[in-house]
Amino acid sequence: MEINLEEGKFLVTYARKTVEKAFENKKADEIEEDTDEEILKKFSEKYGVFVTLETYPEHELRGCIGFPKPVFPLIEGLKKASLYAAYEDPRFEPLEKEELDKITFEVTVLTPPELIKCKPGEYEKFIETGRDGLIVRKGARSGLLLPQVPVEWNWNKKEFLEETCMKAGLNARDYLKQDTEIYKFQGIIFTEISPNGDVVEKKLKSCGIK
Repeated sequence: MEINLEEGKFLVTYARKTVEKAFENKKADEIEEDTDEEILKKFSEKYGVFVTLETYPEHELRGCIGFPKPVFPLIEGLKKASLYAAYEDPRFEPLEKEELDKITFEVTVLTPPELIKCKPGEYEKFIETGRDGLIVRKGARSGLLLPQVPVEWNWNKKEFLEETCMKAGLNARDYLKQDTEIYKFQGIIFTEISPNGDVVEKKLKSCGIK
C-alpha cells in the first residue's frame, strides 16, 4: 500500500481527533466530512494498523496498541487502535484529558504478516532491522514489535528476536525452538513532530548491527 504525506497527515489527525472527541463523548466521524472521497475510499480497505502515543519532549511510551492482521477497514481499525492505545493499554493508566497537549500520536500501517519459513537458527538471514517488524507465536502466546523499535533501541537481529520473544512472555531464546513461529511485516509510519504539530513520514534506517 502506498500512502502519501497528505494521507498520512489525515491518519494521524484522525487518531488524535478520535481520542480528543472521546473526552467529549463524541465520535471522530465528523472529520470525514471534509475529507476527499478518494482518501476515504482508499482507507476502507483492510490493513493492520498500530497507534503509538509518546510523551513530549521525553519521547517515552504512553500507549501502543493495534491490529497486526488486516481484519478491519483501515479507518475502522485506526479508530479502535487510537482508543485502545489511549485508554486500554494494560501497561499504563488511562490517558487524562490534560495530557493531550503533552503527547504525540504516531500511526503505523502494516503489511500482512509473512511466516518466515527456515530453520530456527537461520532467522537472522531473513530479517532486516529498519525494515521489518516481528511477531513471535508459540502455543497461546504471541508478541509483536514494530519496525521502529529495534532502531530506537539499537538492537541487532539476535536482540530483536530475543526481545520479541520476551514481549510474548517467552524465554529470550525460544525463537530457536521448532514449535515457535516467526512472522515479519513492514510498516508505513507517520508521526507528529510535536503535540498537534507537523506530521512527517518516519523513515527508518538500519542500526547497522548484524
